[in-house]
Amino acid sequence: MKTSKIFYLKSVFLLLMMLLCFNVLTAQGNKSLSVTGHPEKSSSARDIYVAVNGKDSNNGTLNNPVSTIQRGLELVSPGFTVFVRRGTYKEKLNFPRTGQKDKVITLKPYRMERVIVSGEGFSVSGSEALVTVSGVNFIVVEGLDICNFKTSAAAVNVDGIVVKAGSSNIILRKNRIYNIENNASAEMGRSGHGIHVIGNTAVVMTKILVEENEIFDCNTGYSENLTINGYVDGFEVRKNKVYNGENIGIVAAGGYAANINPAYNYVRNGIIADNEVFNLDGRTGPIPAFKDHNGAIGIYVDGARNIIVERNLVKDCGRGIGIVSETNNFPTQKCTIRNNLVYNCSLAGIYLGGYIGYTGGGTNNCYVVNNTIYCNNKDLGYSDEVEGEIRLTEHCYNNIIKNNVIYARPKDLLIHKYSSTGSGNTIDHNTYYTTGQPQWIWDSTGGSPVDFQDWKKISGQDANSILKIVSPKFYSNLNRKWKRFQQSKI
Repeated sequence: MKTSKIFYLKSVFLLLMMLLCFNVLTAQGNKSLSVTGHPEKSSSARDIYVAVNGKDSNNGTLNNPVSTIQRGLELVSPGFTVFVRRGTYKEKLNFPRTGQKDKVITLKPYRMERVIVSGEGFSVSGSEALVTVSGVNFIVVEGLDICNFKTSAAAVNVDGIVVKAGSSNIILRKNRIYNIENNASAEMGRSGHGIHVIGNTAVVMTKILVEENEIFDCNTGYSENLTINGYVDGFEVRKNKVYNGENIGIVAAGGYAANINPAYNYVRNGIIADNEVFNLDGRTGPIPAFKDHNGAIGIYVDGARNIIVERNLVKDCGRGIGIVSETNNFPTQKCTIRNNLVYNCSLAGIYLGGYIGYTGGGTNNCYVVNNTIYCNNKDLGYSDEVEGEIRLTEHCYNNIIKNNVIYARPKDLLIHKYSSTGSGNTIDHNTYYTTGQPQWIWDSTGGSPVDFQDWKKISGQDANSILKIVSPKFYSNLNRKWKRFQQSKI
């Protein structure tokens, strides 16, 4: 009797176990699998998927995607990603919600598929962008083509991406931005940007990272291809390529109408590093002053403070690198320009000071050190003068220009100081090369050039600098070296 009871209990137990296993296997088999082999998430807090053949009434899973990127941005929660499948999306995008620390909201293509956000056919009213990041934090925009947003309307501004209104902890990475065009005539007002970061409120913008983007073939009019302006405190612009434009490549700015509070109206504490800027020609744009002289600067610090510009390649622009001020009461100050290669620009290689007879801002307490400046000044300047490999105009105070290697063309100026304004500047420990007659000008726009010994006497500078007269063959070897360097970088 006891034996039969034990056998009965064992049989019931085994039957229950078999039923349990069967139910578990059936449940697993009924779960929907995505193409990645992972179960789709049913929680409302999850990644969202977008595809051109989706429907905005869908729930945004990989197998049931929504059809517009904007709908994806509306559905996604902090800590998750909007993944976009390949295709062209004609939309103006706006991030409607903010991320959180350690829970960023990311917009990117699915598995590196090509995603095009196109403005083709859209009108522009006021100031508009294809992608707007406004008043939100902890956002990443990565890997998109943002393009074909064009206008000829009067008094409007057209942007590829704009970041504004106190947004912080923003990353713009590996986007391709092109054919952002304002084609209005100059008198109608003509402004646009590939990327536009503008601190236009009393809320400081900080921790802005713009990296590995490509900006090209944009018509920005009086504005720039990549702009950081206004109340921005703490940013990095690195490893971007900016080329084929009609005005300035990269700018950190202050003193303009970005912010109504003067204390907030300038960029501070930023790094511009490891970028490649080339083929910028102001003569192709609307600015009257550029009609006969290519004034489009590759990298420009204008009225900003505490900016480091380092390890950049700037070639075939109007001017190479400028630490200049175009506005009164906003000097460019406490900036460092170091370890850059500036090559083959139309006018000056590196430029300091205020605009002659125009503004009193000037350049104060800046460092220009360890740069290589090679064969710029292909053309004459605005007064039919040679601007100089290094150019100092008005109101330069307490700047250090040291340890640079400067290669002049056969007919060139190694350094040209235009004005007797300014004081406390130090120029020394530089190495100068030329195949022709070495020349400098001190305190004059169009005065007679002087040789090295007279330069040192008149200026009181360059006591420990070196001049080397070399053969054209030496330059030919360098040209081959620079070309190899550029091919490895570009």
